[in-house]
Amino acid sequence: MRNSAWRTGAAAAILVTALAACGGSPEENAAGAGDAGGAASGGDTIKVGILHSLSGTMAISEVTVKNAELLAVEEINAAGGVLGKKLEPVVEDGASDWPTFAEKATKLIAQDKVATVFGGWTSASRKAMLPVFEKRKALLWYPVQYEGLESSPYIFYTGATTNQQIVPGLDYLKEQGKKKIFLVGSDYVFPRTANKIIKSYAAANGMEILGEEYTPLGHTE
Repeated sequence: MRNSAWRTGAAAAILVTALAACGGSPEENAAGAGDAGGAASGGDTIKVGILHSLSGTMAISEVTVKNAELLAVEEINAAGGVLGKKLEPVVEDGASDWPTFAEKATKLIAQDKVATVFGGWTSASRKAMLPVFEKRKALLWYPVQYEGLESSPYIFYTGATTNQQIVPGLDYLKEQGKKKIFLVGSDYVFPRTANKIIKSYAAANGMEILGEEYTPLGHTE
């Protein structure tokens, strides 16, 4: 119950921050200025975008994140909402397709006028959305770990990077006397970038990379 209360409070604080950043000044909001401005928080509700793969290869991972975000919205609304208003989620399907993520992000910002968007999973989906959010000066909350080496004032990266997640694992292997590593991953941004960092670590710490293989995203063997 304490965890639930903390999660609800933290999520509400995030939404207040998002509204302040996306909506601009009170005068701008009153005038409806900006793609993600006044319309998002007009009336008795505040629109928030939820954009994950609900179909395709990545759905098995992303549907659970969508469900968690909807649960957070439900808890926040039950606790009185944000700034005296209830949250209204607008859910879209990225369909495990990176151009679709960019298209749906544009729709959520420009057409639905959401205050902020929670979305993505793969680094490829995030990189497809990044120019959309930067162009329209809107906020994206990216919910999972990522490879690092990227920073944008319009994206909140909430997950661990390689130095917080993979490097400690390599430190542990080194302490255990393990010196041989085989690298395997799906063929997209995160595995290839993470493996570059692993290879650099191995070279500096006397480890041997035995091989490096990539398979198409969605491959089952």
